[in-house]
Amino acid sequence: MSGNVYIYILVMSLITYLIRMLPLTLIRKTIRSPFLRSFLHYVPYVTLSVMTFPAILSATSSHWSGLAGFITAVLLSYKGKGLIFVSLASCLVVFLLELILV
Repeated sequence: MSGNVYIYILVMSLITYLIRMLPLTLIRKTIRSPFLRSFLHYVPYVTLSVMTFPAILSATSSHWSGLAGFITAVLLSYKGKGLIFVSLASCLVVFLLELILV
């Protein structure tokens, strides 16, 4: 890495600042489009899902145990179980499959 590191940091901070500040300064009126409002409502959830799902599969020694834990969590949460129960059940499924598969 040749060059001044401080210049790189300054450029990265300016770009990050512009990305965050431009929508606030350019869009001053309320958004009335139902489609756009719905789209913007779900952006944080989609971003979190996209970042979390690969980590779920690669956190274990076998992708199959990670997938089984994920499916367990989805099914239990769909049935309305609480967060602690879903987490513990998913961890238990992953633990048992890791014992079997390894």
